Amino acid sequence: MEETHGYNLTLCLLKLSDEDFMEFKDSLRKVLGFKPKPIPRTKIATASRRGLAMLLNKHYPGQVWDIVLSLSQRAKWKKLFDRAERLKRDERRPYKETMEIIFKYIWDFENYIHVPSHEYNIITEMQHRTLKDIFDLQLESVTAVILGNKGEGKTTFLRKAMLDWAAGDLWQNRFHYVFFFSLMSLNNITELSLAQLILSKLSESSETLEDIVSDPRRILFILEGFDYLKFDLGLQTNLCNDWRKKAPTQIVLSSLLQKVMLQESSLLLELGNLSVPKIYPLLQKPREITIGGYTEASVKYYCCSFMHSFKKGSEIFNYLQAIQLLLTLCKNPYKRWMVCRTLKCQFKRGEKLNIAFKPDSVLYTSFMVSSFRAKYAGYPSRQNRNKLMTLCTLAVEGMWKSVFVFKYEDLLRNGISESEQILWMKMYFLNTRGDCFVFYHPALQLYFAALFYFLRQDKDKHHPIIGSLPQLLREIYAHGQNQWLLTGKFVFGIATEKIAAILEPHFGFIPCEKMRQEIFKCFRSLSQGECGEKLISPQSLFDSLVENQEEQFITQVMDMFEEMTVDISSADVLSVATTCLLKSQSLKKLHLHIQQRVFSEIYNPEDGDLEVFKHEKNNAIKHWRMLCRVFQNLEVLDLDSCKFNVTVIFLLYLSMSPTHRGPLNAFKLQSFSCSYLTNFGCGLLFHTLLQLPHLKSLNLYGTNLSNDVVENMCCVLKSPSCRVEELLLGKCDISSEACGVIATSLTKCKVKHLSLVENPLKNKGVMLVCEILKHPSCVLETLMLSYCCFTFIACGHLYEALLHNKYLSLLDLSSNFLEDTGVNILCEALKDPRCNLRELWLSGCYLTSDCCKAISAVLSCNQNLKTLKLGSNNIQDTGIKQLCEALRNPGCKLQCLGLDMCEFTTDSCADLALALTTCKTLTVLSLDWMTLGHNGLELLCEALNHRACNLKVLGLDKSAFCEESQILLQDVEKKNNLIILHYPWIKEENKKRGVRLVWNSKN
Repeated sequence: MEETHGYNLTLCLLKLSDEDFMEFKDSLRKVLGFKPKPIPRTKIATASRRGLAMLLNKHYPGQVWDIVLSLSQRAKWKKLFDRAERLKRDERRPYKETMEIIFKYIWDFENYIHVPSHEYNIITEMQHRTLKDIFDLQLESVTAVILGNKGEGKTTFLRKAMLDWAAGDLWQNRFHYVFFFSLMSLNNITELSLAQLILSKLSESSETLEDIVSDPRRILFILEGFDYLKFDLGLQTNLCNDWRKKAPTQIVLSSLLQKVMLQESSLLLELGNLSVPKIYPLLQKPREITIGGYTEASVKYYCCSFMHSFKKGSEIFNYLQAIQLLLTLCKNPYKRWMVCRTLKCQFKRGEKLNIAFKPDSVLYTSFMVSSFRAKYAGYPSRQNRNKLMTLCTLAVEGMWKSVFVFKYEDLLRNGISESEQILWMKMYFLNTRGDCFVFYHPALQLYFAALFYFLRQDKDKHHPIIGSLPQLLREIYAHGQNQWLLTGKFVFGIATEKIAAILEPHFGFIPCEKMRQEIFKCFRSLSQGECGEKLISPQSLFDSLVENQEEQFITQVMDMFEEMTVDISSADVLSVATTCLLKSQSLKKLHLHIQQRVFSEIYNPEDGDLEVFKHEKNNAIKHWRMLCRVFQNLEVLDLDSCKFNVTVIFLLYLSMSPTHRGPLNAFKLQSFSCSYLTNFGCGLLFHTLLQLPHLKSLNLYGTNLSNDVVENMCCVLKSPSCRVEELLLGKCDISSEACGVIATSLTKCKVKHLSLVENPLKNKGVMLVCEILKHPSCVLETLMLSYCCFTFIACGHLYEALLHNKYLSLLDLSSNFLEDTGVNILCEALKDPRCNLRELWLSGCYLTSDCCKAISAVLSCNQNLKTLKLGSNNIQDTGIKQLCEALRNPGCKLQCLGLDMCEFTTDSCADLALALTTCKTLTVLSLDWMTLGHNGLELLCEALNHRACNLKVLGLDKSAFCEESQILLQDVEKKNNLIILHYPWIKEENKKRGVRLVWNSKN
């Protein structure tokens, strides 16, 4: 945890040269030798400036400044004396004044803005005004989030807000206390209290903790670094409301975020792209502020300020302006700083301005090499490699341990001496944070972590904490360790000849080819699902491949995958995905989700500049047109919950047009799914899609289809060139009238499997379908009509259809109001030898035991019926008894019986057990969701163990039973090679009905 104690003293000692600091420590040893319990001389001798400040505060609390002042009166240390006097006074100041000093120092020396405070406020005027307005509500608890891409200055914006508050320029009458916490420093702290966190910031100021929390409405907590926090804060239970109580770190932070602890206080949070989906859902009515890139004028001003020269700054800006991509890149504050730092080094060396900047790996490498050369230009490459390796080891060790704030001892342990610490800081690789160290930017740490794998050699000592490169890649791409994704991208980027050429003159041989082979091996394994691991986020892979930019490499990796599920959240993501998918020659199945904002035509001023919005929309359309080329080579295309507009649908239509992409027979598409589509257009797409020569399956589940669109679809279905055999139209809001249009087409098309589930067909719609089923040209084999709002009245029409149709083998009537009356009518048809039905699904049809006599009669005589699903009906023990008698009849040929949630008791177990040992054909029985006593279960298990029992699958939730019963079931499973499953046929039912879940990232 960062503490304010010792911070000012550290700042004071940092002003000493190395020689003066050594002399200061010699003098200090002599003075302290006369004090009781002096600090050991060796500890003083080896202490860093930060370490010495910590030692003095620990051993001599309250006396530190007097000791320092007693040594500082020598003439050569006059500046130190003046500074010590000033800082001594500072530490007695109130909290707010102390924060002003600290954050003024941070603003002046520890950030990469290089823009005066007043100028920064002009640049961020809109965000600054929003920040002021959000918290202007009358003492109301507010949660605000700062959003933006990595490196765009979110933390800098918050530091400036903290400085403005401390200086009295912001929230002057709103907050008495504002606490700024960098969460990276908490990763190694497993337990704390909010009180401890606050106290770590109070230093020696006069305020007491009780005074501060007496009015939580006057407190604002600023939290940054969620992207790098290792704890899962999505906890909903065991939250704590006591700010004094010590608890696990994630509990304390979760309680604060979810307004359980100090609920009247306000929050200001920095959320990066990684933390938004994790943290945002926990917040109560968060207000948003988005940090975007700087304008060209701001970039020019920055260049001049950075170079301390209008002439040199203008020269740098002119160079940037001549390369539009580089100028655009420089609107990102951190990348702009790296570019200017690199160009400044070239200025000093008298070189012509020239910087390689694309992709990010090249920019980071150019910056690193340029900074390194400034100090070690003449050193041998082996020595340079060894020196840089110590920094890379610190970075990668921290990454594997989720540590981003390092103690002095961490640096020493990795071979970084105090003199090297100062050099790394002068190169802007490391920075100070209180008495600790951090990399100048978290992204820089992840770059050095990636570089570690290219610099290390086989002879290097194994580090137990640091995983191998394959382990790193699997953690990122198979286990979703998103915090390390940037390291993965850098690994892909550094594994190129371009970067090797930059590194090798200074650090020796870089094994790019070896690293590429390691990457190939890892992704080949993931593509084949070896060891149960698979690629969980293709978008992460795409980002990394684009970082590499070597076309052959991208193609080799993409060709390992035959199936991918891709989530498109923005125009930029669409661009990256398109680039990679176009390189794939092996992809056969693509599941694609495109979010609302990608093609949205509605401009929201809060989303930024209107011109940027228009550019993004044009860019999205451009890349969608390109992505459509991929579809030609696919066998399966799923557009899951995509938010389309008319233009996007039209481009999809054009991409499948024979005049646009060559002859129709060039398309390999066999299955097309378009579930929960927001805008299907007028149905024009059907005119090309349904005539693709290999297309056999069309699923539009959850996509509303108007009567006109249904007309267009059916018109093409009747075309001789349409070969669609499976038509899944569940939850499409199809009316009775539209159902009639679909039914009419069945006599002239090749559809064999039709799903109309979850549509309000009613009795009229079912009647129209039944009329067509009687037609000799109808070849329908499977008809799914669950949740279609019809009653027993429709059963008369179904009766006629079953007797006249030669092909229908599966009929799903589940979850309709058939009642016993309707089923009795159906049973009359089933007893007729002309009925060829093999499967009948009647779950949830409001049946009772009264219909079981008729069903039993069917089971005893019908040789065709193999599957009967009666789940979720009030069958009870009486009905089960009748069904079991039928199962024991030699004429019963039933193979699959569903009795889940049928309201029977343990008393039925004896009848079921007898049926299991008598019925030779029964292989699947579902008793799911039934609560059976242990005695009844014993009877069933005895039957399952019987050699005459042929059951292969039993539907049952083992976890719902007591431990004794679970052991009994496990023994039966093992002994008889029996499968006991909860939801035994949910996947099969959803597949045949065409049911699709609303998209989420885990689907």
